[in-house]
Amino acid sequence: MPAIVVSRRSPMLLVVSLLVLATIALSGCSETGGGLALDVDDIGGVVTGPSGPEAGVWVIAETSDLPTLFNRIVVTDDEGRYVIPDLPDASYDVWVRGYGLVDSEKVRARLGDELDLTAVPAPDAHAAAQYYPAGYWFSLIDVPEKSEFPGTGPDGNGIAPEVGSQAEWLRNLKSGGCMACHALGTQAIREISPALGEFASSVEAWDRRIRSGQAGGSMYGNLSRVGLRGALEMFADWTDRIVEGELPPVPTRPEGIERNIVITQWDWADPTTYLHDEASTDKRDPTVNPYGPIYGALEASADYTPVLNPTDHSINQIPVPVRDPDTPLAAGGPMASSVYWGDEAIWDSQANVHNPMLDARGRVWLTSRVRPAENPDMCLEGSDHPSAKAFPTTRAGRHLAVYDPATDDMTLIGTCFGTHHLIFGEDENNTVWTSGGGQVIGWLNTKMFDETGDEEASQGWTALIVDTNGNGQRDEYTEPGEPLDPTKDMRVTTGFYGVAYNPVDGTIWGSSLGFPGAIIRLNPGPDPANTALLEIFQPPWGNDEAPVQGYSPRGMDIDRNGVAWTPLASGHMASFDRSKCEGPLNGPEATGQHCPEGWTLYTEPLPQLKGLEDSGSAESSYYTWVDQFNTLGLGENVPINTGNHSEGLLALVDGEWVVMRVPYPLGFYTKWMDGRIDDPEAGWKGRGIWATYSTRAPFHLETGAGTSSKVLHFQLRPDPLAR
Repeated sequence: MPAIVVSRRSPMLLVVSLLVLATIALSGCSETGGGLALDVDDIGGVVTGPSGPEAGVWVIAETSDLPTLFNRIVVTDDEGRYVIPDLPDASYDVWVRGYGLVDSEKVRARLGDELDLTAVPAPDAHAAAQYYPAGYWFSLIDVPEKSEFPGTGPDGNGIAPEVGSQAEWLRNLKSGGCMACHALGTQAIREISPALGEFASSVEAWDRRIRSGQAGGSMYGNLSRVGLRGALEMFADWTDRIVEGELPPVPTRPEGIERNIVITQWDWADPTTYLHDEASTDKRDPTVNPYGPIYGALEASADYTPVLNPTDHSINQIPVPVRDPDTPLAAGGPMASSVYWGDEAIWDSQANVHNPMLDARGRVWLTSRVRPAENPDMCLEGSDHPSAKAFPTTRAGRHLAVYDPATDDMTLIGTCFGTHHLIFGEDENNTVWTSGGGQVIGWLNTKMFDETGDEEASQGWTALIVDTNGNGQRDEYTEPGEPLDPTKDMRVTTGFYGVAYNPVDGTIWGSSLGFPGAIIRLNPGPDPANTALLEIFQPPWGNDEAPVQGYSPRGMDIDRNGVAWTPLASGHMASFDRSKCEGPLNGPEATGQHCPEGWTLYTEPLPQLKGLEDSGSAESSYYTWVDQFNTLGLGENVPINTGNHSEGLLALVDGEWVVMRVPYPLGFYTKWMDGRIDDPEAGWKGRGIWATYSTRAPFHLETGAGTSSKVLHFQLRPDPLAR
C-alpha cells in the first residue's frame, strides 16, 4: 500500500494527530525507544548481559512505601524484555535475578519508567548455585543404602530396628518429620551457623542444632524414632561435603508458559509467627469474595488470623479466642537456645488454628481449639447423642470456629472429634467435613447450626469401618489389632489427614499418613454414624507388577471428575481413579493393595537423591490442590503441587510440568493454595492463585531474622509482556 503523504497544513494531519493523542491518553500507554509498550503504572525495559539479551531471568520490583512490604516479580522473554504491570503508586527498587547470575545492583524506579537493566554473571559455579532451589541442594544428601535396613540400633549402624526399609526412612524424613515443617537445602540448613557454637565434629553440631528453639523437642524426637546416630551422621556428611565445595545440578531457566507468570507478594503477620494456610474464597465457587480480604492461619504461633486487603495493601488481625482459659499452649518452651531467638518462647497460641475455609457467604471457618482436649459428657459413653451411642469419643485436640466479616463476630464450636483440615460438601446442608479425628471422621451440619445455634445437635462423627465381609452394608466389626474375620467388617484407625468432597457422588475422600500410606474413601450412607463405610487404597509400593512404585501420600484433593490427586513422599504426584479398579472394592481382599491399576505416578521435577535408583525425586510436596474451575488460566481440573523443595508451585498440564518458581526471597515453602476469580470478564487480571510462605522458620529465608511470612498471588499472562 503506498504511503500517505500529508502536508503540515493538511487538516488530515491534525485529525490523525488528535486521534493518536486521544488513543494514548485513553490507554495510558506509551512506547519505549526499544519498541516496548508500557502503561503509566508499569515499569519495563530490557535485561542484557555480556552476551546480549538475558532470556528467562526474573525482574523484581519491591517497595516499602505501601502499608506493608510489597513486591512484584516477572520473567523476561526471549529477547530479554520485561514488563512489570499494574504497580501501585510508589517508588521501587528493581533488580535482576536468574540462574547463572548473581543479583544485579538495585535501581530506583517509578511508575512509567523505561528501565534497561544489566545482568551480572556469577563469578563461579558456587556463587551461581546460591540461587538454586533448596531441593537441588537437598538432592546431594546420601541416604543409607538399602542393605542398611532394617536398622541394627544405636550399638549397630545407628538406624532404628523399627525402620524396615530405605523407603520408610525417607518417608519419615521427607513427609513425617523435618520436611513437613520447613525445607531442607536452604542456606540456613545446609550450612551450620558459627553462632551455634564450636564443636569437635559436624555430628556434634547437628546434635546441638536439632535441639534449638520450641521445635527442638519435636526435631529431636523425630530423628530419635528413625535412629538418632544414623540421621546425624547422614546430615553431617551432607553439610561437610557442601563445605568442601560439592555443588548440585544446574536448574533450567523458566521456559515457555513459565515466563508468563506474574507473582505479587505482601508481608503480613509478625516476624515471630508462621503461617500454615490461607483462604480467599469458597472452594465450591471461586467467585465468592471478589477482590476481598485474604485470611490466614498461624497454627501454634499466635492467636489471631492475619488479614490482607489486596486492593489497598493494608493488613490487620482478627483475634481468635478460646472458650476455656485453661486451654494449654500449643507449643512448649525451647529445648535449647535458638541462634535467632535465644531462649525466648516466640510461639504462644492456645487456639492453634490450622486451616481456614470460606463458605458461600464469605464467612471464614477455622479448625481451632476452643477448650482442653478432654471431651464433655455429650461425647462419652452413656450420652444420648446419636454418634456417641454408636462410637463414643474421649478426646478432641482441635475443634471449630467461624468468623463473620459482616458482623465481626467469632463463634466457637466445641466438637467431640478432632479437626485438622476442613472442606464443604455440595449438599443442601452445606456440611463441613473435617480431618484430624484419628479413629473417627467428624462433620457439622452448618445449615442446622445457622438456624439453631445448637453445636451438639449439628455435629456428628463416625468410626472408620471397612466392609471386609463384602455384603455392602455395615455390620459387626473386628477391632484394630484383631485378625481379619471374613464374616465381619473391620474397624481401622487409618485416619483422615487431607479431606476432599467428591462432586460426582458425594463421597468423602482423604489421605492417610504413614508408610506406605493410603488414599481413603468414605461413603456416608443415609445415617453416617451407623452406615458409613470406608475404602482404603494404598499406592503401588512393593508391587513388582506396577510400572512405577511410590509411597506415602500427604495432603490431597479431587477433581470434578472424581479423580483423587496427592503428592507422595517418594517424590511423585499421583492420581487415583477408582473407576479403573478391576477387582472387588469390598470383601476380605479389598484392604489396600487391591487396585494398583487405579494409580498413575508423575515424577516431580527435581533431581533424585544421591545414589537412589528408585523412581522419584528429592521433592516431597506437602499438598496437592486441584484447580477445578480454571482460576489460574492453565485449564480446568489442573492439579498443582506445593513444590516445597522446588520453591515454587508445580502444575501438571497434560502430563507436563509447569514450574512457577518463587525466586525471592529464597526459601519459598507453602502448605496450601486456593484460586479465586475476582472478575470473569477481566481476563488474566481477574483471576489467580493465592498461597503463603508457610515454613515454620521464616527466619530461614534469605532475609533472615525479622522476616514476616508473606501472602502471594500467582497470575498467568497470555505472554511475558502483557499489560
